[in-house]
Amino acid sequence: MAAQVDRAELEGKVQAMYKEVAEHPHGEFHFEMGRAMAERLGYRPADLDKVPAESIDSFAGVGYYFHLLDDLEGARVLDLGSGSGMDSFVASLLTGPSGTVIGLDMTDSQRAKAEGLRQRDGVRNVTYVKGYIDATPFEDGSFDVVISNGVINLAVDKPQVFREIARLLRPGGKLALSDIVTDVQLPENITCNTTLWAACIGGAWQAARYKDAIETAGLRVVAEQVNDEYRFLSDNAQGATKKFGVKSISLRADKV
Repeated sequence: MAAQVDRAELEGKVQAMYKEVAEHPHGEFHFEMGRAMAERLGYRPADLDKVPAESIDSFAGVGYYFHLLDDLEGARVLDLGSGSGMDSFVASLLTGPSGTVIGLDMTDSQRAKAEGLRQRDGVRNVTYVKGYIDATPFEDGSFDVVISNGVINLAVDKPQVFREIARLLRPGGKLALSDIVTDVQLPENITCNTTLWAACIGGAWQAARYKDAIETAGLRVVAEQVNDEYRFLSDNAQGATKKFGVKSISLRADKV
């Protein structure tokens, strides 16, 4: 079914939507953003106080997952779909100055916002790179941890994203993510709707299928939770949530 989605059209809509997220975070979207949501999802206020407020304004993640990870001091972390930078800035606090964080994003305006904030605030252990989450420009086994928040549902080829994550992680490395999944398979009129896909709904996979793709790639799911505090805003999105069990989950998977 994913093959029936126009990838070029979808990419254009995703980039347009997240350009708006970066530049006009207080506009109207299908999903909630900002600090109040981040705290409700589980982000620690003390951490949020230490990262650029503008990155929090444009935070469009769907859950919290840092508590699923062990101590990150000194770790090399990759943030897939880093957006305006909130998660990568939080990760930089947890890795400390001996660690490094790389944020990868395909949307120029998101990356430019994050990099501008990084420079302004003098954050030294974060780098932002342009790229795609299913074909990253990094060597095999070059990361201890991969993180991602509300992004993999946007990918047309999710199994390839998970294979790429497995390639990037060193043996024993960890994936921690939050994403949108469903209780039941979405019908074709939704999965082929690029607007709903860009809104984090149309591309959502049924939860068991999603986790199976992770494990097929060579990772083992070791922890998961449902994020009951996440909610969509628009009528269309809320309708899909009720009808198909669209929901946010967080999970951790370790490289076998």
